[in-house]
Amino acid sequence: MIIKTIKDIHVGDHAEFSKTVSESDIYQYAGVTGDFNPAHINEHYAAGTFFKTRIAHGMLSAGFISNVLGNHLPGPGAVYIRQSLNFLAPVRIGDTITATVEVTNVLIEKNRVTLSTRCVNQDGTVVIDGEAVLSPAKKAITD
Repeated sequence: MIIKTIKDIHVGDHAEFSKTVSESDIYQYAGVTGDFNPAHINEHYAAGTFFKTRIAHGMLSAGFISNVLGNHLPGPGAVYIRQSLNFLAPVRIGDTITATVEVTNVLIEKNRVTLSTRCVNQDGTVVIDGEAVLSPAKKAITD
């Protein structure tokens, strides 16, 4: 594991994570959060919505962004300060979502990094777009 400090991070740095969303992911997310909205867990109900089928919780996909930020860029030890999210398209069971982050600003004196955040499905459709601000780890550790 490599822990990056503000001096190791530069505008244009980027990282990503991909995962195929399963039915199990949706049920587990519902169980952990208590969000049992029938649009996510009840196919009969969801068939009557404009999506015509169940969709994943928006925050499930947003969690993939958190994965990238916490594990890759800025990485371990970073602290989330702010995240804006625009949910642009539904995520369905079987969709492969790629979360990508890119550094857009580095404020060394405040130990703050701003990153564009985005989730895209296997067809190239942007499902989430946003921006995050984090405080990277203060001390670098390599193992």
